[in-house]
Amino acid sequence: MERLDGSRESLNERRGDVLLVVNVASRCGLTPQYEGLVALHNKYADQGFTVLGFPCNQFGEQEPGSAEEIATFCSTTYGVDFPLFAKLEVNGEGRHPLYQTLTSVEDAEGVAGDVQWNFEKFLVSRDGATVRRFRPMVTPEDALLVAGIEEMLSV
Repeated sequence: MERLDGSRESLNERRGDVLLVVNVASRCGLTPQYEGLVALHNKYADQGFTVLGFPCNQFGEQEPGSAEEIATFCSTTYGVDFPLFAKLEVNGEGRHPLYQTLTSVEDAEGVAGDVQWNFEKFLVSRDGATVRRFRPMVTPEDALLVAGIEEMLSV
């Protein structure tokens, strides 16, 4: 996977961590969720938890900036210190292979398939085998999401 800074990272390097994979956007009504994502990342990082942000411009073209613009916005506006990756597609013919796997997971209502909007969240266990899906309106502070993180960290 390509990071915003152009470096490469294999997600296999993250095996052993609990991950929250989120498609993010800088010009969305849900963009303030960055605050909660930063707080989650900081609260649980020392226990092996990491938020991974994947900018996506597929929803209302709400992530139009360059990699440098995205990185600057995220760090200066929200203090984002978790890994951000290069823009990718989460739906359609150009869907990135990571999201081909993630979108096969059902949400709490038993619905799989396309990502609905920016800030959809996928919680991935340390071994990568268990994935829970949280739709965009589920905030980072939501009790079910936090409980899921804590449960996966305790295993």
